[in-house]
Amino acid sequence: MVPVERGYGQYCPIALGAEVLAERWTPLIIRNLWLGCERFSQIHEGCPRMSTTLLASRLRTLERDGVVASAPAPRGRGRRYHLTPSGRELAQVVMALGAWGERWREVTPREQDPYIALWSWARMIDLDALPARRVVVRFALRDRPRDRFWLVLQRPWPEVCVTYPGAGDDLVVRTDVATLVDVQRGRLALTEARASGAFAVEGDPVLARSLPRWGGISPSMARAVGASSGARSARA
Repeated sequence: MVPVERGYGQYCPIALGAEVLAERWTPLIIRNLWLGCERFSQIHEGCPRMSTTLLASRLRTLERDGVVASAPAPRGRGRRYHLTPSGRELAQVVMALGAWGERWREVTPREQDPYIALWSWARMIDLDALPARRVVVRFALRDRPRDRFWLVLQRPWPEVCVTYPGAGDDLVVRTDVATLVDVQRGRLALTEARASGAFAVEGDPVLARSLPRWGGISPSMARAVGASSGARSARA
């Protein structure tokens, strides 16, 4: 068997860049790091269909390529990962790719994943706009009545839960998967979705009115760059 060599064997800078970026899952790993994920488990949350073995391999490759750096966690086990200056510049390419995908590609029912929609929402939350206390938002999906998802909004790391996080629900959102995805992507205005009843928010009226001001809804991947910068600054 002829061994498969990595790379295109060309000096062309597009080929050289593609050798790093064009492997499956790599753009999403870079996206996750750009959005503030540092721990291995946090990076994996944004790529739940990727095996942990493959993620570990990709991170080693990105470290070798000078795109990612890591260091032992200051407390506990594991390592902390971050983008190098090279990686941060490459992240701009990834976000530009996302802006192109937002403009020219349509989301099919196969890609309408409520977990990823809520994970993206959590990563783009403006931490400075959150209440001082933890807020739990349950999402009840009309077309997936057996599934439950919770956004647990708290500093320093908002998260998505698929099991009950405890302490009761502050808000309950009743919607369907397509509406949730369209709202998070910014294709459907939250005010319009709520006015039509497609996105109903129940619970504390003060929190319900504040929900749109917490961020998390991005009209395009290009805006995600600015949103993530604010999120990272707040976490620093």
